[in-house]
Amino acid sequence: MNAHPSDGSAGATGPTDDRPVPPEVFPPGRLPPVRWREMPEPIPLWRMVGPSIILAGLALGSGEFVLWPYITYRSGFVFFWACVLGVTIQYFINMEVTRWALATGESATTGFSRLGRGWPVVFLALNVLPWMIPAWAFGSGQLLGWMFQGYREPAQDTLSVPLAVASLVLCGVVLTAGPVVYRTVERLQMALVLFVLVVVVSIAVVWVRADAVQAMLGGLVPGRFPDPETSKLSAMMLLGALAFAGVGGTLNLGQANYVKDKGYGMGAYVGRITSPLTGQEEPITETGYMFPLDEPNLRRWRRWWQLANWEHFFSFFLTCLVSLMLLMLICYGVFYTPEGVRRPDAGDHARNLRFIWEESQLIAADPDHPLGSLVRYLFLAMGVGILLSTEIGVLDAVSRISTDLVKVNWLRDNPRWSESRLYFAFLWGLILLGVPVLVASSGRFDGFVLFKLSSAMNGAVMALYSALLIYLNRRVLPKPLRASWLRVGMLLVACALFGGFAVWAFASNLGL
Repeated sequence: MNAHPSDGSAGATGPTDDRPVPPEVFPPGRLPPVRWREMPEPIPLWRMVGPSIILAGLALGSGEFVLWPYITYRSGFVFFWACVLGVTIQYFINMEVTRWALATGESATTGFSRLGRGWPVVFLALNVLPWMIPAWAFGSGQLLGWMFQGYREPAQDTLSVPLAVASLVLCGVVLTAGPVVYRTVERLQMALVLFVLVVVVSIAVVWVRADAVQAMLGGLVPGRFPDPETSKLSAMMLLGALAFAGVGGTLNLGQANYVKDKGYGMGAYVGRITSPLTGQEEPITETGYMFPLDEPNLRRWRRWWQLANWEHFFSFFLTCLVSLMLLMLICYGVFYTPEGVRRPDAGDHARNLRFIWEESQLIAADPDHPLGSLVRYLFLAMGVGILLSTEIGVLDAVSRISTDLVKVNWLRDNPRWSESRLYFAFLWGLILLGVPVLVASSGRFDGFVLFKLSSAMNGAVMALYSALLIYLNRRVLPKPLRASWLRVGMLLVACALFGGFAVWAFASNLGL
């Protein structure tokens, strides 16, 4: 089966010996065994670009545009060290997710399903519940409403919720219209990331000051936390920001699905999800493959792994870190004086997205900016694009992961419910669940409450799957493909960091 060479992916070459791999080479657990195939030849680095850009685009819409600038607005750069640590840890988490998909052609959740009957149920719940809150559609609706009518308090804002509902439905239409879903998402996120970088750099030229850079470098001292009394930042808020210093929650596991659809490694043998309306359905295998551990295959494996690391480093790690730093520096430059004191006109918006509106107002008021008042609308339009594209990414990733779990574990032999049909059932199911949440939010609170709730719920999830990734990539994979102890150490740090913050946040909420 040649998977999808039309996307410039590797394609599958070599023998197609579908015999099961012996359990002493690859223990199958509770799922059917993987089958033998040759590792495809690696492709050039530039043709691998895509999966990590999608994750970077997802990261822009929560932690980078909302949560971390908000923490900067409330407390400066005191917590910046945790931001850098969070992005770094997510790089290693994502690469271990990639390792499994590259070696087997399976998603990470399929790997987890091999470990026991309870894990599919657990991950299906953890994948759907935190992400059924359409925070990004709500946020984009608010910013779009402010562009038309100026800032409104939630009780007086009658435009944001209708715009948010329309945005949510538009996301579903966009994902349904493209013949190949992965290709649609990849192109959208590439365009978004380029647009955001252009806008951010144009604003940063004026607003990033030398004293802000110096203050940011001072925030690299680990172990410092914002004062809860003066900053009004709760433990739950800090947990959510740490989880969203990058992508966060189960969305990191979506890296495996994007790697498969792009055709990395053994993913070249696996089909893609296509639209039931505009695309031609492709055959998709529910379980994966393993290559013979001879020198030609291991040579190709090592090259694939090297290229995947470079692609993720440049496309995800550097993009996220640079975007985070610039957005935080702009926020600091807008709201703080060169002496490090918050400006008297900075306001005290402790519970909502109004700080973004105030930031756009202060940016537009700067007489030195070449774009003048136009920059306010450019800044808000950038925010709308970021949040709307993130909602598309969330809907896509959650639907992909849920589809994998349900098809592999309960509908593996059911030809009626193909991956494409399941995907679109989950997609529109999430949209139908999200609309009542948006309607119920009308006049009560703004999108920031939904951001905090969704992000905090996802923090604890990351500690759990980091531990499972250690088991998969050190015990299940054959020895030549296993994670190094350095990378295992980073996953252990992830377990301790996210788990520790989750316990702290939970205890704080109980008054302990």
